[in-house]
Amino acid sequence: MAGGGDELKLLGMWASPFVLQVKLALSFKGLSYEYVEEDLRNKSGLLLSSNPVHKKVPVLIHNGKPVCEPQVIVQYLDEVYSATGPSFLPVDPYERAMARFWASFIDEKILAAWTQGSRGKTEEDKAEGKKQWSVAVETLEGALRDCGKGKPFFGGDSVGYVDVVLGGLLGWVHANEEAFGIRSLDPQRTPLLVAWSERFGALETVEPLMPDVSRLVDLGKMVLAREAAAAAGASN
Repeated sequence: MAGGGDELKLLGMWASPFVLQVKLALSFKGLSYEYVEEDLRNKSGLLLSSNPVHKKVPVLIHNGKPVCEPQVIVQYLDEVYSATGPSFLPVDPYERAMARFWASFIDEKILAAWTQGSRGKTEEDKAEGKKQWSVAVETLEGALRDCGKGKPFFGGDSVGYVDVVLGGLLGWVHANEEAFGIRSLDPQRTPLLVAWSERFGALETVEPLMPDVSRLVDLGKMVLAREAAAAAGASN
């Protein structure tokens, strides 16, 4: 139970960075919930009926009503449980708008560049993705400096909305480093983000939720092998 008789159920998949964002938000809010692991190659009727538009995880079901899309879910939890745990979004309208902007930047630029860099169709495509990643994380380094104002997190002294969104990617950032031996966050170029990632990952509410890195590496290799086989089959 989430408190006050509320029922929360999360439909997810263990390796999804977007599901992790919601898990982090629930954890920071101190909310109890039922977790249902989905097989995305054989999606349940509950998932398909709860998210008929995108048919994707995560889906949060609150008292029987589904809420879809990770950032929408995190904002929903922040509004519904405003008196519980930390507030993710600032009270000031401008600062709130900036938090939403940088959260969107993470999804649209950071994640897109990482995906291209690791799963691009050609070596040139991958190289371009890695270049875009480098530019994007340096931009995010500046955002942390400006938004955090020298404090530990994007949200200041406590974890905020941008921290939750970026925190969802940390498992795959570490998996990428282990698989390819390449530091996704460079201490020389992005020292604030490196310090942030270590600080965030060590939080008591975060550490138990982080997926096993070696398991992520195995999954990533399997996905890449499957995509390579499909591409080879299509070219024959």
